[in-house]
Amino acid sequence: METRAFLKACNIEEQDLRQAGITWEQLEAVRDAYRGIEDRLREIGKDFIDEYLYDIEKAGIHSYRYRTKAPDHLLEKIIRKRREAPEKFARLDDTNYYKYITDLIGIRVFFLYREDWIHFHRYITGRFENDPANYIEDRLRDFDEDPSHYYLAERPRVYKRGGDSKIYDEKEIDIITGTGEVYRSLHYVVKYKGYYVEIQCRTLFEEGWSEVDHDIVYPYFQDDEMLKDYSRLLNRLSGLADEMSSYFRRMKPNREE
Repeated sequence: METRAFLKACNIEEQDLRQAGITWEQLEAVRDAYRGIEDRLREIGKDFIDEYLYDIEKAGIHSYRYRTKAPDHLLEKIIRKRREAPEKFARLDDTNYYKYITDLIGIRVFFLYREDWIHFHRYITGRFENDPANYIEDRLRDFDEDPSHYYLAERPRVYKRGGDSKIYDEKEIDIITGTGEVYRSLHYVVKYKGYYVEIQCRTLFEEGWSEVDHDIVYPYFQDDEMLKDYSRLLNRLSGLADEMSSYFRRMKPNREE
Protein backbone atom coordinates (compact mmCIF):
# COMPACT_ATOMS: atom_id res chain seq x y z
CA MET A 1 0.00 0.00 0.00
CA GLU A 2 1.29 3.47 -0.85
CA THR A 3 1.92 5.92 1.97
CA ARG A 4 -0.99 8.24 1.19
CA ALA A 5 -3.43 5.37 0.74
CA PHE A 6 -2.39 3.91 4.09
CA LEU A 7 -2.65 7.24 5.91
CA LYS A 8 -6.08 7.89 4.44
CA ALA A 9 -7.38 4.40 5.27
CA CYS A 10 -6.18 4.72 8.88
CA ASN A 11 -7.21 8.38 9.24
CA ILE A 12 -3.62 9.40 10.01
CA GLU A 13 -2.20 12.79 9.05
CA GLU A 14 1.27 13.11 7.56
CA GLN A 15 2.09 15.27 10.58
CA ASP A 16 1.26 12.29 12.83
CA LEU A 17 3.76 10.16 10.93
CA ARG A 18 6.44 12.82 11.31
CA GLN A 19 5.72 13.18 15.03
CA ALA A 20 6.09 9.42 15.43
CA GLY A 21 9.70 9.73 14.29
CA ILE A 22 9.53 6.76 11.96
CA THR A 23 9.84 6.65 8.18
CA TRP A 24 7.55 4.90 5.74
CA GLU A 25 10.50 2.72 4.71
CA GLN A 26 10.92 1.59 8.33
CA LEU A 27 7.21 0.78 8.57
CA GLU A 28 7.38 -1.20 5.32
CA ALA A 29 10.26 -3.21 6.79
CA VAL A 30 8.14 -4.02 9.88
CA ARG A 31 5.20 -5.01 7.69
CA ASP A 32 7.35 -7.30 5.55
CA ALA A 33 8.90 -8.93 8.62
CA TYR A 34 5.48 -9.42 10.18
CA ARG A 35 4.05 -11.03 7.06
CA GLY A 36 6.88 -13.52 7.28
CA ILE A 37 5.66 -14.81 10.67
CA GLU A 38 1.87 -14.39 10.30
CA ASP A 39 1.27 -18.05 9.49
CA ARG A 40 3.37 -19.12 12.46
CA LEU A 41 1.43 -16.79 14.77
CA ARG A 42 -1.88 -18.26 13.56
CA GLU A 43 -0.59 -21.74 14.39
CA ILE A 44 0.49 -20.59 17.85
CA GLY A 45 -2.92 -19.03 18.48
CA LYS A 46 -4.65 -22.24 17.44
CA ASP A 47 -2.31 -24.29 19.63
CA PHE A 48 -3.13 -22.08 22.61
CA ILE A 49 -6.87 -22.50 22.01
CA ASP A 50 -6.56 -26.27 21.61
CA GLU A 51 -4.41 -26.68 24.70
CA TYR A 52 -6.11 -24.31 27.14
CA LEU A 53 -9.52 -23.09 25.94
CA TYR A 54 -11.10 -25.78 23.77
CA ASP A 55 -12.83 -27.29 26.82
CA ILE A 56 -14.77 -24.15 27.74
CA GLU A 57 -16.34 -25.64 30.87
CA LYS A 58 -12.94 -26.55 32.24
CA ALA A 59 -11.70 -23.02 31.48
CA GLY A 60 -14.75 -21.50 33.20
CA ILE A 61 -15.90 -19.48 30.17
CA HIS A 62 -18.89 -19.21 27.83
CA SER A 63 -17.01 -19.04 24.51
CA TYR A 64 -13.92 -17.59 22.79
CA ARG A 65 -12.43 -16.43 19.51
CA TYR A 66 -8.97 -15.46 18.34
CA ARG A 67 -7.16 -13.58 15.60
CA THR A 68 -3.75 -12.35 14.54
CA LYS A 69 -3.25 -8.62 14.09
CA ALA A 70 -3.81 -7.22 10.60
CA PRO A 71 -0.58 -5.77 9.13
CA ASP A 72 -2.02 -2.27 8.60
CA HIS A 73 -3.40 -2.24 12.16
CA LEU A 74 0.07 -3.13 13.39
CA LEU A 75 1.61 -0.17 11.55
CA GLU A 76 -1.13 2.15 12.81
CA LYS A 77 -0.49 1.02 16.38
CA ILE A 78 3.26 1.55 16.05
CA ILE A 79 2.70 5.11 14.83
CA ARG A 80 0.28 5.79 17.69
CA LYS A 81 2.53 4.25 20.34
CA ARG A 82 5.61 6.15 19.16
CA ARG A 83 3.64 9.40 19.30
CA GLU A 84 2.21 8.68 22.75
CA ALA A 85 5.41 7.32 24.34
CA PRO A 86 8.39 8.24 22.13
CA GLU A 87 11.07 7.22 24.64
CA LYS A 88 9.46 3.87 25.44
CA PHE A 89 9.11 2.84 21.77
CA ALA A 90 12.08 4.70 20.26
CA ARG A 91 14.09 1.52 19.59
CA LEU A 92 11.25 -0.41 17.94
CA ASP A 93 12.14 -1.67 14.47
CA ASP A 94 11.61 -4.61 12.11
CA THR A 95 13.91 -6.86 14.17
CA ASN A 96 12.18 -6.44 17.55
CA TYR A 97 8.63 -5.15 17.04
CA TYR A 98 7.17 -8.42 18.39
CA LYS A 99 8.85 -7.69 21.74
CA TYR A 100 7.00 -4.36 22.00
CA ILE A 101 3.55 -5.24 20.63
CA THR A 102 1.89 -7.79 22.93
CA ASP A 103 -1.32 -8.38 20.96
CA LEU A 104 -0.02 -9.80 17.68
CA ILE A 105 -1.96 -12.88 18.82
CA GLY A 106 -5.21 -11.78 20.42
CA ILE A 107 -7.75 -14.01 22.13
CA ARG A 108 -11.20 -12.93 23.33
CA VAL A 109 -12.78 -14.88 26.17
CA PHE A 110 -16.45 -14.33 26.94
CA PHE A 111 -18.48 -14.71 30.13
CA LEU A 112 -22.24 -14.93 30.41
CA TYR A 113 -22.13 -13.13 33.76
CA ARG A 114 -19.59 -10.51 34.79
CA GLU A 115 -18.81 -12.16 38.13
CA ASP A 116 -17.66 -15.33 36.35
CA TRP A 117 -14.27 -13.66 35.86
CA ILE A 118 -12.90 -15.35 38.96
CA HIS A 119 -13.30 -18.84 37.47
CA PHE A 120 -11.16 -18.04 34.44
CA HIS A 121 -8.69 -16.04 36.52
CA ARG A 122 -8.04 -19.01 38.79
CA TYR A 123 -7.83 -21.29 35.77
CA ILE A 124 -5.27 -19.25 33.80
CA THR A 125 -3.10 -18.31 36.78
CA GLY A 126 -3.11 -21.96 37.80
CA ARG A 127 -1.66 -23.03 34.44
CA PHE A 128 0.93 -20.34 33.81
CA GLU A 129 3.75 -19.19 36.02
CA ASN A 130 2.67 -15.92 37.66
CA ASP A 131 5.85 -14.48 39.12
CA PRO A 132 6.23 -10.67 39.33
CA ALA A 133 9.90 -11.17 38.46
CA ASN A 134 8.73 -12.06 34.93
CA TYR A 135 6.58 -8.95 34.43
CA ILE A 136 7.66 -6.68 31.58
CA GLU A 137 9.30 -3.39 32.50
CA ASP A 138 11.80 -2.93 29.68
CA ARG A 139 10.47 -4.37 26.39
CA LEU A 140 13.87 -5.43 25.10
CA ARG A 141 15.68 -6.36 28.30
CA ASP A 142 12.80 -8.38 29.78
CA PHE A 143 11.95 -10.44 26.71
CA ASP A 144 12.73 -14.09 27.46
CA GLU A 145 14.22 -15.70 24.35
CA ASP A 146 13.40 -19.21 25.62
CA PRO A 147 10.30 -20.37 23.64
CA SER A 148 9.66 -23.18 26.13
CA HIS A 149 9.18 -20.79 29.07
CA TYR A 150 5.43 -20.11 29.42
CA TYR A 151 4.42 -17.43 31.92
CA LEU A 152 2.32 -14.33 32.63
CA ALA A 153 4.35 -11.39 31.33
CA GLU A 154 2.21 -8.69 33.00
CA ARG A 155 0.19 -8.46 36.18
CA PRO A 156 -3.48 -9.14 35.30
CA ARG A 157 -5.56 -5.97 35.12
CA VAL A 158 -9.19 -5.03 34.66
CA TYR A 159 -10.73 -1.88 33.20
CA LYS A 160 -14.07 -0.86 34.71
CA ARG A 161 -16.35 2.15 34.96
CA GLY A 162 -16.99 4.07 38.13
CA GLY A 163 -20.20 2.76 39.71
CA ASP A 164 -19.78 -0.80 38.45
CA SER A 165 -20.39 -3.57 40.98
CA LYS A 166 -17.39 -4.32 43.19
CA ILE A 167 -16.69 -7.87 42.10
CA TYR A 168 -12.92 -7.76 41.54
CA ASP A 169 -10.21 -8.56 44.09
CA GLU A 170 -7.42 -5.98 44.25
CA LYS A 171 -5.05 -8.62 45.62
CA GLU A 172 -5.50 -10.64 42.44
CA ILE A 173 -5.46 -7.95 39.74
CA ASP A 174 -4.86 -4.25 39.08
CA ILE A 175 -8.18 -2.40 38.90
CA ILE A 176 -8.28 0.60 36.55
CA THR A 177 -11.43 2.71 36.87
CA GLY A 178 -12.34 5.06 34.06
CA THR A 179 -15.21 7.20 32.83
CA GLY A 180 -17.03 7.55 29.52
CA GLU A 181 -16.80 4.81 26.89
CA VAL A 182 -14.65 2.43 28.94
CA TYR A 183 -13.81 -0.98 27.50
CA ARG A 184 -14.78 -3.12 30.47
CA SER A 185 -12.41 -6.06 30.16
CA LEU A 186 -9.95 -8.24 32.01
CA HIS A 187 -6.47 -8.46 30.45
CA TYR A 188 -3.73 -11.08 30.55
CA VAL A 189 -0.47 -11.18 28.60
CA VAL A 190 0.99 -14.69 28.37
CA LYS A 191 4.39 -15.60 26.93
CA TYR A 192 3.77 -18.76 24.88
CA LYS A 193 5.96 -20.51 22.32
CA GLY A 194 8.25 -17.53 21.88
CA TYR A 195 5.60 -14.81 21.46
CA TYR A 196 3.15 -12.85 23.56
CA VAL A 197 -0.52 -13.79 23.56
CA GLU A 198 -2.95 -11.15 24.81
CA ILE A 199 -6.19 -12.41 26.33
CA GLN A 200 -9.11 -10.02 26.79
CA CYS A 201 -12.07 -11.24 28.85
CA ARG A 202 -15.50 -9.63 28.88
CA THR A 203 -19.19 -10.42 28.94
CA LEU A 204 -21.24 -11.07 25.83
CA PHE A 205 -23.08 -7.76 26.29
CA GLU A 206 -19.82 -5.87 26.61
CA GLU A 207 -18.44 -7.61 23.53
CA GLY A 208 -21.48 -6.48 21.53
CA TRP A 209 -20.87 -2.85 22.44
CA SER A 210 -17.11 -3.05 21.88
CA GLU A 211 -17.54 -4.60 18.43
CA VAL A 212 -19.85 -1.78 17.35
CA ASP A 213 -17.51 0.84 18.83
CA HIS A 214 -14.44 -0.78 17.26
CA ASP A 215 -16.13 -0.94 13.86
CA ILE A 216 -17.28 2.69 13.86
CA VAL A 217 -15.24 4.78 16.31
CA TYR A 218 -11.97 3.06 17.20
CA PRO A 219 -9.27 3.57 16.10
CA TYR A 220 -9.90 6.13 13.35
CA PHE A 221 -12.75 8.41 14.50
CA GLN A 222 -12.01 9.04 18.17
CA ASP A 223 -12.33 12.80 17.63
CA ASP A 224 -15.92 12.59 16.33
CA GLU A 225 -18.02 13.88 19.25
CA MET A 226 -21.36 12.64 17.91
CA LEU A 227 -20.09 9.09 17.38
CA LYS A 228 -18.46 9.14 20.82
CA ASP A 229 -21.73 10.30 22.45
CA TYR A 230 -23.69 7.43 20.88
CA SER A 231 -20.96 5.00 21.83
CA ARG A 232 -21.11 6.18 25.46
CA LEU A 233 -24.87 5.63 25.47
CA LEU A 234 -24.48 2.10 24.12
CA ASN A 235 -21.73 1.47 26.67
CA ARG A 236 -24.06 2.45 29.53
CA LEU A 237 -26.79 0.20 28.15
CA SER A 238 -24.43 -2.78 27.93
CA GLY A 239 -23.37 -2.18 31.53
CA LEU A 240 -27.00 -2.06 32.64
CA ALA A 241 -27.69 -5.30 30.76
CA ASP A 242 -24.82 -6.97 32.61
CA GLU A 243 -26.17 -5.76 35.96
CA MET A 244 -29.66 -7.04 35.13
CA SER A 245 -28.26 -10.42 34.09
CA SER A 246 -26.56 -10.75 37.45
CA TYR A 247 -29.85 -9.91 39.21
CA PHE A 248 -31.63 -12.59 37.18
CA ARG A 249 -29.00 -15.09 38.20
CA ARG A 250 -29.38 -14.27 41.89
CA MET A 251 -33.15 -14.58 41.63
CA LYS A 252 -33.02 -18.04 40.04
CA PRO A 253 -32.52 -20.08 43.27
CA ASN A 254 -35.46 -18.31 44.92
CA ARG A 255 -37.70 -19.06 41.97
CA GLU A 256 -36.59 -22.70 41.97
CA GLU A 257 -37.48 -22.99 45.66
